[in-house]
Amino acid sequence: QVQLVESGGGLVQAGGSLRLSCAASGTIFSISVMGWYRQAPGKQRELVADISGGYTNYADSVKGRFTILRDNAKNTVDLQMNSLKPEDTAVYFCFANLESKPGYFFGYWGQGTQVTVSS
Repeated sequence: QVQLVESGGGLVQAGGSLRLSCAASGTIFSISVMGWYRQAPGKQRELVADISGGYTNYADSVKGRFTILRDNAKNTVDLQMNSLKPEDTAVYFCFANLESKPGYFFGYWGQGTQVTVSS
């Protein structure tokens, strides 16, 4: 059974920083993509950033402020968030597309962690 466990959310003032961490555990043969999504109240879940094979992809709204970091040996992905804005307030979800059975890749989600940015 695969689990993604997030940590690091919280309350921060505008302009501040937070670092989110996500660790994947269980039966994992390989991981193709790891990333972070977020969902604000009343809005759809949106991609924040993902990383695959060393290539990174960021939403326009976070470029230059957020950095995604992956440790393949530990099956972890972090999101360093700087210069936070009130509009970054959301529940942040870790995502991984991973091989939990030989030759089969499935998508997994973490439980979500709240990030609140006060103005």
